[in-house]
Amino acid sequence: MAKPAPEPIELDSADETIALQMTRWLSHLRAERRLSPKTLEAYARDLRQCLDFLCEHWGTRVTLARFSLLEASDVRAFMAMRRSHDIGGRSLMRSLAGLRSFGRFLEREGKGKVGALSAIRAPKVAKTLPKPIHMAGAKRFADADERVGETRDPWIWARDAAVMALLYGSGLRISEALGLKRRDVPLPGAGDVLLVTGKGNKTRMVPVLQNVLALVADYVAMCPHQLTPEGPIFVGARGGPLKARIIQLTMERLRGALGLPDSATPHALRHSFATHLLSRGGDLRAIQELLGHSSLSTTQIYTGIDSERLLEVYRSTHPRR
Repeated sequence: MAKPAPEPIELDSADETIALQMTRWLSHLRAERRLSPKTLEAYARDLRQCLDFLCEHWGTRVTLARFSLLEASDVRAFMAMRRSHDIGGRSLMRSLAGLRSFGRFLEREGKGKVGALSAIRAPKVAKTLPKPIHMAGAKRFADADERVGETRDPWIWARDAAVMALLYGSGLRISEALGLKRRDVPLPGAGDVLLVTGKGNKTRMVPVLQNVLALVADYVAMCPHQLTPEGPIFVGARGGPLKARIIQLTMERLRGALGLPDSATPHALRHSFATHLLSRGGDLRAIQELLGHSSLSTTQIYTGIDSERLLEVYRSTHPRR
């Protein structure tokens, strides 16, 4: 049975031909590319902003035929407008990536070729990295005893300690830790590996320490809500899925008490995991696999490795003929 055609998005600045193709493009990205909801939302917002700009820039609603005649000067004018609103280079780069994706989609669908989008150079983006937390400080985040005396229920601070132990102990993204189901986490002594679902719905095997599993087990034993095998292992105060913002707020409170800087965030725990492994002689390729990076260059940037160290790893591991 054929799937019904998606209903067009309503646009004030463009006609129904653009709106329909935009709807189909987003459906394609969701189903075929498996982009995250946040990325889809950002791409849709960026395209809307571009169409709004072009409507005012050209003095008429945007049609598919007119959009296919987009010139490089039009794209530069849009990017300049965005930059004048204090939009950073990373957001501008994402905007251009989204517009190029839409242009490629139109070309594949036989709706015209928007060559101007390929002619524009992507803006330069400064490399900013989360600063690693020193080892002793990172361990204290995962210490449930640091929370003794808090006014919140003990099971909640046991939960938060377990989540942060996973971020630092296994290098998980916060979304990956909060996405774990109860059946995904073995009991202490019954396993030492997690099956984690990361970006792009890709799964990977990640080792987990027994003391981290013990913290998770302590939380589960104290949790007043029923935790089903297929449900999330980490829940909020009312029993629903735990939100990332709760862990972020917990870290904000703790870092003040521990005398740590504002850069001590959940993502910094993941960064610390990689940095501390590397400083103790961890193999870069292995760290890449643990973090779930598709590219070694991403891991290089993520861990702050200089090019000389990367070449050293390459020379020592690349197979010779």
